[in-house]
Amino acid sequence: MTVKAILDAKGRDVMTVSPDITLAEAARLLGEKRIGAVVVTADGQKIAGILSERDIVRQIGINGAAALEERVSSAMTAKVRTCQDGHTVNQVMEIMTQSRFRHLPVERDGKLAGIISIGDVVKRRIEDVEREAEEIKQYIATA
Repeated sequence: MTVKAILDAKGRDVMTVSPDITLAEAARLLGEKRIGAVVVTADGQKIAGILSERDIVRQIGINGAAALEERVSSAMTAKVRTCQDGHTVNQVMEIMTQSRFRHLPVERDGKLAGIISIGDVVKRRIEDVEREAEEIKQYIATA
């Protein structure tokens, strides 16, 4: 199973924000959309960073409520790990585990092409395991 297959099923829509909005505005968007991260981009295509709930909480822990008035650029992760359409679920799980990220932007030709979350990966992996178990049951039943 590849990233492309996951995105073909779930869609390629990605919530993005400008690096200049406040953390309060970004937090409001995360809550409204019920998502855990947004990709930070000035032009909607080139990835400048990623901002997750964890990043916001970390800033609040350091600076208190005043952190919510800071710009996204001050809290985002600028060294973004990405994946491509051809990556497998196992490769994505390895990147997420090693880097301790729950969201990976998908990049194609240097431009944002989607986003994969740990939830997407786990859901796909469970579907694969259930399908394999059913195939084994069918094999045993017909043997």
